[in-house]
Amino acid sequence: METEQVIQGRRLGAEDLGLIRHWLATEPGWNRTRLSRELCERWGWRNGAGRLKDMACRTLLLKLERRGQIRLPARQGPSPNARRNRRPLEVACDRTPIEGALNELRPLRIEALGEGHPDLGLFRSLLQTHHYLGLRNSVGENLKYLGRDRQGRPLACLLFGAAAWKAKARDGWIGWTGAQRASALPRLANNTRFLVLPWVRVPHLASHLLGYVARRLDADWRAKYGHGIELIETFVDRQRFRGTCYRAAGWIHVGATAGRSRNDRDQTLSVPVKDIYLRPLFPDLRRRLCA
Repeated sequence: METEQVIQGRRLGAEDLGLIRHWLATEPGWNRTRLSRELCERWGWRNGAGRLKDMACRTLLLKLERRGQIRLPARQGPSPNARRNRRPLEVACDRTPIEGALNELRPLRIEALGEGHPDLGLFRSLLQTHHYLGLRNSVGENLKYLGRDRQGRPLACLLFGAAAWKAKARDGWIGWTGAQRASALPRLANNTRFLVLPWVRVPHLASHLLGYVARRLDADWRAKYGHGIELIETFVDRQRFRGTCYRAAGWIHVGATAGRSRNDRDQTLSVPVKDIYLRPLFPDLRRRLCA
């Protein structure tokens, strides 16, 4: 008998799996998009803003297929993610060195870039070109920020996305159970990319940007997705960085990763150990997340 499993934060029982298999067998004309949308409608799986969680459902289906539990219909075209992952066109911008005191750049302008924003191409180009990890598409809920100085010159890019499903040091610090984590995880965000442009050398700028965005992230997330954020996490490669700007911005170092990736189901992949930093956004955070 198949046991209940949690995928993409959703509990999936035998009845749910049976429904998916039934539709795959009886609706041969449905493509993967139609199947995921029908499932979202049946389950009432929507985000706080009322939109179907279609991308999360598609990822759930792919994970079921990788586990050998279902067989999805063949793709009818290239994956949308493959198109998103193509290297973006490089967008020209002013690269004149920016140095001096932070006060000389104020007031800063830090914008959240929604779909269709004219600066999205620049944001993607800067991260792809200058961040050591490059840029891949952001699956699920995410927010992108571009910081500029008083003259409109780009300074930094910040990207926030879904939190890690499990992180031993983080979960121990919060003190939640597995069930509480599954329920509350959408109220966590991961700072997956933070880039101060290489020609910008301004003391305290990085910590100032982190502090500013932390103060507005909950409201911005709520406006976009209908629910807020209560804790931010980030993973800092200790071989490259010391995490100084995170500490200066009030983030808490809670431990380190085990040196395995999120895709390491067989515990055979070795990746750099990363320090885990957390930034609570509310003083009663543990009560909120463990309720």
